[in-house]
Amino acid sequence: MWDWDYAWSILPELAASFGTAFSAMAWGFAMACMGGLILVAAGRSRLAVLRLPARGLVQFIRNTPLLVQLFFLYYSLPMAIGIAPSAFVTGVVGLGLHYSTYMSEVYRAGIEGVPKGQWEAAKALNYNGRQTWFTIILPQALPPMIPVMGNYLIVIFKDTPILSAITLVETLLTAKNLTSVSFRFFEPYTLVGVLFLIICVIFSFLLRRIEVRFNRHHLGSKQGASRSFGRRKHERTQPNVDNREVFPG
Repeated sequence: MWDWDYAWSILPELAASFGTAFSAMAWGFAMACMGGLILVAAGRSRLAVLRLPARGLVQFIRNTPLLVQLFFLYYSLPMAIGIAPSAFVTGVVGLGLHYSTYMSEVYRAGIEGVPKGQWEAAKALNYNGRQTWFTIILPQALPPMIPVMGNYLIVIFKDTPILSAITLVETLLTAKNLTSVSFRFFEPYTLVGVLFLIICVIFSFLLRRIEVRFNRHHLGSKQGASRSFGRRKHERTQPNVDNREVFPG
């Protein structure tokens, strides 16, 4: 039977344990974003020494379980290198490394979704690499990425309970410790599930709002960029009649 008194008594402790989950999610997502950029850049490189290892690493990580990777990072790797990082650091590295391979595919799809004509237009306007990426390519590639990146943020958050396997005291391990004292399993694990549900729904709502606002801003920027491209193209193709000599017939 459900015991409301016991549920209310453990709720503050369970809610407080989400601080560790939020920290692991934030750092893991940041690492995944940065690692994804590195992997997609290496994977698109013309140098085989960069391209082949990057693609091989992506395939290896995506086709092995996250739990096995965490065990390797926490138990096996320290024995080989003689350095034993904390459970939190290992968990963040494991989440970041695992999901960086998925983020690299998000970046790749976004970049390849930009029409080739945009690259040619940048070349015709003599844009350098920085101008091409930050003025033309990324503003068009980012909006389609936002929903997928938001989904991966939520997925990383939902995967934080796996870190309890490497002794990180987060929400799930806190609930497990409570059950070992009270021998009541119904309330702790049910509350963990309900809290995760509420937080994920809030995340989804906020990410949806961000996506709508970003797309609205992107549409205005795209229209402005199109007008700018049109003016510059017109200026390049329009003959300079002011400096021409006019000869009488």
